[in-house]
Amino acid sequence: MSAPTLEVSLPSTWYTSDAVFKIEKERIFCREWLAVCRAEELAGPGDHLVLDVLGESILLLRNRDCALRAFYNVCRHRGSRLCRSAHEPADAWGVKLAGGVTGRSIVCPYHQWSYDLDGALIGAPHLGADTGFDKSGLHLYPVGVDTWGGFVFLHLTPGESRPLLAQLGGVPERVQRYPLAELRIGATRRYSVAANWKVLCENYNECYHCGGVHPELCAVVPSFREGGGSQLDWSRGVAHREGAYTFTASGTARRRAFPGLDADERVRHKGELVYPTLFVSLACEHAAIFILQPRGPERTDVVCHFLFEPFELAKPDFDARDVVEFWDLVNRQDWAVCERVQQGLQARVHRSGYYAPMEDFNLDIRRYVSERIGAYVADSDGP
Repeated sequence: MSAPTLEVSLPSTWYTSDAVFKIEKERIFCREWLAVCRAEELAGPGDHLVLDVLGESILLLRNRDCALRAFYNVCRHRGSRLCRSAHEPADAWGVKLAGGVTGRSIVCPYHQWSYDLDGALIGAPHLGADTGFDKSGLHLYPVGVDTWGGFVFLHLTPGESRPLLAQLGGVPERVQRYPLAELRIGATRRYSVAANWKVLCENYNECYHCGGVHPELCAVVPSFREGGGSQLDWSRGVAHREGAYTFTASGTARRRAFPGLDADERVRHKGELVYPTLFVSLACEHAAIFILQPRGPERTDVVCHFLFEPFELAKPDFDARDVVEFWDLVNRQDWAVCERVQQGLQARVHRSGYYAPMEDFNLDIRRYVSERIGAYVADSDGP
């Protein structure tokens, strides 16, 4: 029997370096479609969110026709932030500033320049048409926006974007029978993980760790620990133990299976890593989705939404705790071991690691990242 082949991982410095993270921002996150939220989080005209996307403040809203629009949150006049985020105090320095999204317009708090909900400049005090001032060239800086499966995606360099569906590749076809666009948020958990975003992606993409880290999960899905997860059939879906069909402690649920699933999907689990920052885990009656928010080379915030059918959410006895508590345990186990990995990557002797054969999916992460930043890291003053 021949010895197993170990593939070399990305260099350790690519997980810890500020210089590499800056290159990733420009070559990956500013040039790919990024999932940022669910469309249901902006229900009607004028609804808006202020998002921190890799340190860029982005204003996402619905215009008067309820279409989604997105802009950099910066006034074209003197660069003031237009809107404060939900995390910023309303009375910084003990004062409240006017401005923000007000009715049918976006108003700058500094000099009250105003824009419509499509980003066009519509008013600048004391600079009327009689002064010869031309408003037409001062549109808010645009951000690309598109949707798939009920997810909102943004592109920070829209002039260079390819179609969202081209980036998604085969994902929509593989999950076509799951009613993702119709599902709604039943619960949310938020986490801040002291690890690089790629560490989380690599952890999600293999089950070599499951036997040692997730005993409760493996009790429901024994194949996660069999052979280090080397025989998992993700295209068909991963089988549960006999009598189980979903990710709860019992492996069962009171909720019905999504109508339209095939026989395998009613009893098997499917998962997708939607590059670069969206994980989608699909059971027959719920979806657990993870939106990664990279904050630096050694910190990643994660928004975990649990999605259910409106049919189930409308029931007076709807209760998501069986799903949420089980997933929260699994998540915390993952975050704890990811932080251990991040700590170890800082060792001066650890130049790179290895991928075992049952971690083959992580070779795709290595390829994805290397193709986008490899030449730029080599040419930089960084590692």
